[in-house]
Amino acid sequence: MASTSAQSDGGLGRRDVIKRSAALGVIGVPAVSFLSACASGGGDDGASKPDKGKTSAKNPLGVNDTAPLDFVIFDGGFGTEYAKDATALYRKSFPKAKISLTPTQKIQTQLQPRFNGGTPPDLIDNSGAEQMDMGVLVGQKQLADLTPLMDAPSIDDPSKKVRDTLRPGVLEMGQFNGAPVYVMNYAYTVYGVWYSQTALDRFDAQYPETWDDMLALCAKAKKKGVAGWTYAGKYPYYIPFSLFPFIGKIGGREVLDAIDNLEPNCWKAPAVKAAFDAYYELYAKGYILKGTPGLDHIQSQTAWTQYKALFIPNGSWVENEAAKTTPKDFRMKVSAPSGLDAHDKLPFGTLWAAGGEPYIVPAKAKNPLGGMEQLRIMLSEASSRNFTQKVKSLSSFDGGTEGLTLTSALQSGVDALKKAGSNVLNPRLQDWYVDLMKQKIGVGALGEMMAGRMTPAECVKKCQEFTDAAAKDSSITHYKHQ
Repeated sequence: MASTSAQSDGGLGRRDVIKRSAALGVIGVPAVSFLSACASGGGDDGASKPDKGKTSAKNPLGVNDTAPLDFVIFDGGFGTEYAKDATALYRKSFPKAKISLTPTQKIQTQLQPRFNGGTPPDLIDNSGAEQMDMGVLVGQKQLADLTPLMDAPSIDDPSKKVRDTLRPGVLEMGQFNGAPVYVMNYAYTVYGVWYSQTALDRFDAQYPETWDDMLALCAKAKKKGVAGWTYAGKYPYYIPFSLFPFIGKIGGREVLDAIDNLEPNCWKAPAVKAAFDAYYELYAKGYILKGTPGLDHIQSQTAWTQYKALFIPNGSWVENEAAKTTPKDFRMKVSAPSGLDAHDKLPFGTLWAAGGEPYIVPAKAKNPLGGMEQLRIMLSEASSRNFTQKVKSLSSFDGGTEGLTLTSALQSGVDALKKAGSNVLNPRLQDWYVDLMKQKIGVGALGEMMAGRMTPAECVKKCQEFTDAAAKDSSITHYKHQ
């Protein structure tokens, strides 16, 4: 498609072209039910908590040195080695304590009964497809306030509090309508459009900074039998990893804030409509890898690392998760979304980056101070460097990369953050309303649109219906940007 210049009368320029060119789809079919999380407040306090230990410079939280530590970790893209190393440091500090580190991919299946029975673990990496709904857990007072951890002295510099060693936005990510901190997101995730520079070199191309250039490159690739895009079709809530910052770039962060706040007509904003039309154009022009709606995250990533598609929306865990299938010369990189047209409110480079891999300490944990101390250890420079070296991702500790030789993917993430500057977006829908984000917006709307079973207009309408229902649902706690 030829480039269309923006009009001086305030029209949307390329947005109108996209609307005219997008082919119509058929009415969407009901989405497959997705496991939703709902924490029950049932049960009692379980066994009595251990007495608090003696507070000291080496033990500022006053952890009982003989109390067992029950740690459950999601065994996903980051693996578990970094956590094993961190528990070894905990064991050095508290050699009398028995430590249990349990890996699982079934967080909700295994832990929901324990929450219901009042016997949850002391520390949980609440991540993955079965992530428990953080908003629900906070709303039902199931989580411990991590403020004691945030106000504790950091391991590397006792003159600094832990909260002062975190990357920008991490502390706020753990807050829900107020000052208490309920979640410690350990990884610092750069979301965006991931690609192989080697693949682009084959088309004599750099990452396209405009949507016209994106479509032109996809058209060129299609002629050579290579798809422009793929995504986790079975888990289409990966699509927002690039779509949401695209919306924010077009209309400004206030558009995303309105969606997070569940405001009336938030999805009917011109920026949302324009972004949906643009993404639907990828489907309409045949630029999405055939069969993508049936692929899970691993299968789509594998197709991508096999050079079957140029681009994939994802987070920075993808480098480690896809390591087994990634060619040595792949030169994996990430970029902020392409711009739409000259009317975009924010510059190219506008990015979604935020704390990820959420860690929580249950309110009814037997050894909550032990869980917090384990996190304090993980937020040291040594643990952070170890995490970055082993899983090829930044941690939420602001540092730990000095002297390290970074991979192309990790370096591109660092470069993307530098380019973004203050234009870093932080949508909260995925942690305030997990069920709404994943099952409804993701599977029930965006997944249907990108598969061609729903038009952009129908997708907007469906997203708004889902959001309005959530806003009116008195059984869930509602949150707003402060």
